[in-house]
Amino acid sequence: MSGKVKVMIVDDHDMVRMGLKTYLMLEPTFHVIGEAGNGEAALHHLRKLDESGMPDLILMDLMMPVMNGAEATQAIMKEFPAMKIVMLTSFLEDDLVVQAIEAGAVSYVLKTVSAEELIYALQGAYRGMPVMTGDVSQALTRGIRQRTARESESGLTEREKEVLLLIAEGKTNKDIGEELHISIKTVKTHVSNLLMKCEMDDRTQLAIYAHRQGWVKTKD
Repeated sequence: MSGKVKVMIVDDHDMVRMGLKTYLMLEPTFHVIGEAGNGEAALHHLRKLDESGMPDLILMDLMMPVMNGAEATQAIMKEFPAMKIVMLTSFLEDDLVVQAIEAGAVSYVLKTVSAEELIYALQGAYRGMPVMTGDVSQALTRGIRQRTARESESGLTEREKEVLLLIAEGKTNKDIGEELHISIKTVKTHVSNLLMKCEMDDRTQLAIYAHRQGWVKTKD
């Protein structure tokens, strides 16, 4: 690997960013050139950079406020398709793994990995080589199978069904975004998709539909 690999760190915890930056700066092959506290801030930062100042790869946290890692990855890849992104997270939920990879992340790495494994993942991402541990690969396979089964049953994605249930509870778009850690824009997209798929005209009809399907749990 010739020259230093320029890295941007995106995580909403200051101490995590500081720790990652300190460690990576000790590695001769990496140079941390930027950091951000959420996906939206990262996207804005990238837009201000010229080609010479762009990072080679981004180390991205998954669960963040304003714009989470999956949303940010999707937005960044749309504007900067050559960017390499490694998702670093504490979560190994099957659906989250699928979301991250579908968004365009090269690799999905747990925060419990060793320093050597993290460096290996970053080096692999720089070369365009996906790096996943066995448990992450298994979670990805399970997630894809589960999603396929769920979509064939109702015609709705799991995320759309989550949004639908929250609509049935009377939650606003803002409430839904905060609960699911997604942006209001993404919530509105899901609501539009639900109205189209369910052939409904408004949120009230969606709520009634969810109740009729027996998806809403009644409170004792």
